[in-house]
Amino acid sequence: QVQLVESGGGLVQAGGSLRLSCAASGRAFSAYDMGWFRQAPGKEREFVAAGRRTGGNTYYADSVKGRFTISRDSAKNTLYLQMNSLKPEDTAVYYCAAGFVGDIVQRPEMYRYWGQGTQVTVSS
Repeated sequence: QVQLVESGGGLVQAGGSLRLSCAASGRAFSAYDMGWFRQAPGKEREFVAAGRRTGGNTYYADSVKGRFTISRDSAKNTLYLQMNSLKPEDTAVYYCAAGFVGDIVQRPEMYRYWGQGTQVTVSS
């Protein structure tokens, strides 16, 4: 299994940037498909971005495409989410997740392991 710990959240003005990190420990980080999800108050958890464990394919929600970038550093066992041009509607708790999801990257139930989340607040 793998343990995940997110960091890097905070308060930022609209148009600003943040980089979230997800440190993984336990089983080899590179063995998992990895994803980022977010959940705003009163809303369901939604897919943000994902990266496959092989092939390097990445996937993005339409709402973040062109603004967010997912990447991983296997040497550091860390997943990143670079978030640029942030908008107030990006405000949420952001979670990283790991699992064997195949091409079904957008469904949270496909991911087995989750971090505790990090709060991102974008002010207008």
